[in-house]
Formats: sequence, C-alpha cells, structure tokens
Amino acid sequence: MRRLSLTRPLTAILLTPVIWIGVIASYQVSPAIVGLPQVATRPKPPPAPARWRPLIGEYVSDNETPLIILESDGKLCVLFNRTELAPLRELSASSFEFDASASRKGERVLFSRDDRGRVTRVALGKSLYNRKPLGPEEGANQLKVQPLRPVPILIKEALTAQPPNETGDFLPTDLVELRKLDPTIKLDIRYATTNNLFGTVFYSQARAFMQRPAAEAVVRVNRKLKSLGYGLLVHDGYRPWYVTKVFWDATPDDKKLFVADPSKGSRHNRGCAVDLSLYDLKSGKPVEMVSTYDETTDRAHPNYPGGTSLQRWHRDLLRAAMEGEGFTVYEAEWWHFDYKDWQRYRIGNVRFLQIGLKNP
Repeated sequence: MRRLSLTRPLTAILLTPVIWIGVIASYQVSPAIVGLPQVATRPKPPPAPARWRPLIGEYVSDNETPLIILESDGKLCVLFNRTELAPLRELSASSFEFDASASRKGERVLFSRDDRGRVTRVALGKSLYNRKPLGPEEGANQLKVQPLRPVPILIKEALTAQPPNETGDFLPTDLVELRKLDPTIKLDIRYATTNNLFGTVFYSQARAFMQRPAAEAVVRVNRKLKSLGYGLLVHDGYRPWYVTKVFWDATPDDKKLFVADPSKGSRHNRGCAVDLSLYDLKSGKPVEMVSTYDETTDRAHPNYPGGTSLQRWHRDLLRAAMEGEGFTVYEAEWWHFDYKDWQRYRIGNVRFLQIGLKNP
C-alpha cells in the first residue's frame, strides 16, 4: 500500500540524531557483508524477554507526545518526546523503576492490566498514560479495511478501464519472475490470498515480477543475506494498474491516503517497486519486524524507534542490504523499496497470466 509523506515535524522527530545513534544506528550490520560505506556496527542482539513483550508500545495522556516503551540493550526503556531514552530496572512483572543512569532515578513505573491480562495503561509517578492501539495485537498479522463495494465487481469494472496516458522517453518493459531468477527467494503474495488489507483475493496467481535490472538487484541482495543466515520474503512486486484502481475504488475517503491514486499510478505499476521482508534460513520462518506488513501506523516508518532491539536490527539489516544494491526505502513503510530507475518505466497493466513465458 501507499501512505502520505510524513509531516515535517514528525519527520524531524523520527530522525532525531539522539535516537538514531542511541537506539537504531547501534544495530547496523557489518559493511563488509553488504558492501556499504563504513557504519557503526554491533552484533545481532538477543530476543527481548517474553515477559516484557506485552508492555512494549505507545502510551498517551491528553495531547502530549506519546511515551514509547521499548527494549534496548537488554533493558526495558521509556522514550520521552522521542529524544530522551530512560532505562528501567525490573522490580516485578508490572513494576519497574528508573535506573541510576536516568534523570528520574528511583521513580516508579507501574503497568496496569485488564481482567484478560492485557496491559491498558502505565503510571509514572502520579501521571497516567493510556495504551494507544497500534496495529494488530501481537500474534495477529494484518489490519483490515471494509471495501466500499464488493471487490469482484470492482475488478470487473477496472479491467475495462485504461491507465493514464503517459508521454516521454521510457525504457522498454522487461518483466521477469523473481523465483525463476532465484528459487530461494520466498513468496508470501498477500494479494493472491485473503490475508491483506481488504480480506479479498486480487491476484489470480501468487507470483512476483520486476523489471529485469531491479529483479537482478534483488537476487544479489538475497545472495548476500545468505551469509548472515537470512533470505528474502517477497510480498509484492509488479502490480497491474487495474489492481491499483480497485484499491482506490474500494477504499473509504478517509483512508485513501494509504493507497495510490490510479490517475497517477503506483510505483508498483512500473515494475521497480518491491514489498519484502526477511526469513530465517534455518527455520524457514519470517523474522520479526517492528510492525506487520501493510500496517498503517507510525510503527511502519523505517526510522520508528520503538519495538525491540532484535526487531530493529532485522529492519535495519534489510534496509542496509537493499540500499547497497540501488534501492531506496519508502519513508513511511520499512518493507517498500524502489529501484533507482523506477521513474524511467511506463505504468503497466499487463496481467500476470499475460506476461511472456519466455522470461527466464
């Protein structure tokens, strides 16, 4: 999906150097592996303790900037105003205090739970902060939007429509299938299933195509990641224009900021955009990221400072590997990457079944 650009104040907050250095940059991966310029490096962090996982998230009080409870360097922490990181010392399952390194040394932090055991608020001294809903609960994997009209009807209508007419000097379209170039790339094509934002099947086949130069770059990324024990898990690549039109027509007006306008086309329509994550080579399972795929909250931003150290490390590993091969991450989605020449290709509308079988 697509989201609007961040507002300038929020962008400035998310990219604050204090947080980038203290929480995110410390988990960059080895430049020797991904072929990047020298960056700060740190070993892969261990998973956060399971007992802390229900506590991690955002908490709000009135119009204040939300508190972020996160794990960093093996400690549960409170992030104030997205600039001040304060580590905690655990006293019990729901009780903590700021440790000696924090300006609030000794102040208690108490988490409250409902009758189902879910964390609902946190108290810092006399100040109360309610938990802010952020995407699916842990264990769920997809937000849902109720389509305005039945998707099968919208698909029939979109197939009779025409993409916007474009003029200019474009590169020839040469869509190739990722798994035919590298069978070790895994697919989880959400729009070929009901496990997507609309709960409806859009693609007739679970396949991923890209323009050849972009596809070959993805293959190089996958090969480099193998030395670290990871592979690429692709959620979407080239998307026919008619599907973008269906997304737009199905989405309520107040949520249209999350989808591309078909009058302009989507970057996916040009065949140089890819939505992807990582999977663990040993287990074959997807790795944990800070947010779920296609999530429409702040957690989806590639610089969001919350979550756990390991989740951020995974996210930054993916970003470093992709940027090392000419991709740029989309500013509001850690999973969406655009290849450097994406503007030089036309909006495409060819369906998967029509893409030539002669492609390798």
